[in-house]
Parts: sequence; C-alpha cells; structure tokens
Amino acid sequence: MQQTLDKARLAIGHDIPVLIEGETGTGKELLAKAIHQSGTRRQGPFIAINCAAIPEGLIESELFGHEEGAFTGSRRRGAVGRIQQAHGGTLFLDEIGEMPMALQASLLRVIQEREIVPLGGNKSIRVDIAIISATNSRLKEKVSKNQFREDLYYRLNGLRLTLPALRDRSDFATLVQHILKENLAKPEVTIHPQAMELMRQHPWPGNIRQLSNVLRSAMIFMEDNELHIKHLPEDFMEDLAVGGVAEHHTAATHQSTDIASTEAAMIRQALANHHGNMSAAAQQLGISRATIYRKSRLLGLR
Repeated sequence: MQQTLDKARLAIGHDIPVLIEGETGTGKELLAKAIHQSGTRRQGPFIAINCAAIPEGLIESELFGHEEGAFTGSRRRGAVGRIQQAHGGTLFLDEIGEMPMALQASLLRVIQEREIVPLGGNKSIRVDIAIISATNSRLKEKVSKNQFREDLYYRLNGLRLTLPALRDRSDFATLVQHILKENLAKPEVTIHPQAMELMRQHPWPGNIRQLSNVLRSAMIFMEDNELHIKHLPEDFMEDLAVGGVAEHHTAATHQSTDIASTEAAMIRQALANHHGNMSAAAQQLGISRATIYRKSRLLGLR
C-alpha cells in the first residue's frame, strides 16, 4: 500500500493518465479523489462515471452529451455530457474494462484531441481534463483477448496503481481506526483483542466496503465504547465457520485450521462461562442458538 501511495504522489500535478487496478471495494474511487484533491486541479470538478452501471445504449450520451432531438427520448434542450462537465478538473472512469468496444474508439479520440462532439451536433468543443480510470480486472488480459483496445490501454496507462486486497494489507488495525474516526465518526471506540483477531482472519471478499459495513453494524449493538465479539454481525461469524473461508476466497484456504481453532476456543470458553447453557453462550458470542448448535457439531464440541 505504501508503494502504491508513493507512486500516486508522482502523478500529482502532472496530468498523467492514471489507471487504478484492484478488487471491488478496495477504495479505487477514494484514491482517485485523493489524487484529484492533491493536485493543481483541486478547484475543478471531479466527475465520476461507472461504465458498468449505465446501459450500453446510453453511455455515449452520458459521456459526450447530446443536442436537442438527437435521439428518441432525448432532453428537449439537450444535455451536457460528463466529459464536458469535467472541464478544468478530473474525469474518473470507473470499471473502464466494461466500456463497449465501439465507444472505446471515441474515447481514444477525446484523449488524443482533447475535444468532443455531442450526439446530434456538428461542432467540436474543447475540453481540458485529467483522466483517471479504474478496473477490478486486469486490462492487459482483456487486451490479449481482444476485449479492450490496445491503443486505448496504453493511453490510459500512463501510471498504473494497484490497490491490494484487504486480506493482504499489513496496516489492518490502523485502517479500522481510520474508518471508525473518519467514516463513522467514532474515534473513541476500541476493539477488544479477540474481536480484532477474528477480523484479521476474515477473508474480506468485499474488502474495505465490507469492513465499513461490519463496523457500522457492530456500532448498533454496542453498549459502551468497546467492540467485542458479541457485537460482530451474525453473517460475519457465519463466514468464519469451518470451510467458510474457502467458499469466499480460495487463496485464504490455508487459514481455515487457525480460524477453526480460534472459534472452537471461543465457543468452548463461552459454554464454560455459562455452565454449558447454549442460549447464554450464543448470546455472549452474538450469534443465534441454532448457529452455536451447528458450529459446535462442526467443530466437534458436542
């Protein structure tokens, strides 16, 4: 992560096209905004468009805008496209790998000529923009499969930044505190060591976005300012069941033995605390009675 941030600083103020790669939820748009806000274009707009979320028939209009009557259903007075809206600032193209091949040629011309022609128009409009793209796939592999234009790839890839998955980051505890402070406005919350250890062992297929949601859900159940295992959502605990890690991410399969051992110790301790009372032990751990019965069988505790 530090290497990625060091490389990102090189792009600030130079209008180098930046390509950010990383799994869904790793914070690609946050990094793009940070680059924009740290550069000379910080006073200009930051315009984001998700190329995978807009229907293929509308994405050209969204990017380039359209004149009045350009197509059936177009706005009466036309519309300004996202590229023109980004004039003087930064255009962020999220999920660029999902852009239709036919539109990639038009985007290439914009990058080369720095001008657009709205749909239904015949007059070009100059635009001054920095471009940051992001993808959760390897664009180079798409190029080799003829699913993405090679010339566009090299135009977008002035500087490639790779965001690591949450499970691969060594600054996990620092990141948790940052989310609590900056995203959830809970700087006074502390994490019990056992709860932190469980969170470290989770495969986090949804990455930072999933971590934020888990912490937000845990806040609802907290009575004070310390987050315990019992406050973690039930689906989070379900993911840590034997074999659950492998189901979510095969790269984390080797952790399943350690997770099972940790979970067995917690359940065993909770049952001892309540003299074998399953309901009371389940309440302490923040899971349902049915879940603790099932996990006890899976872990060989009964």
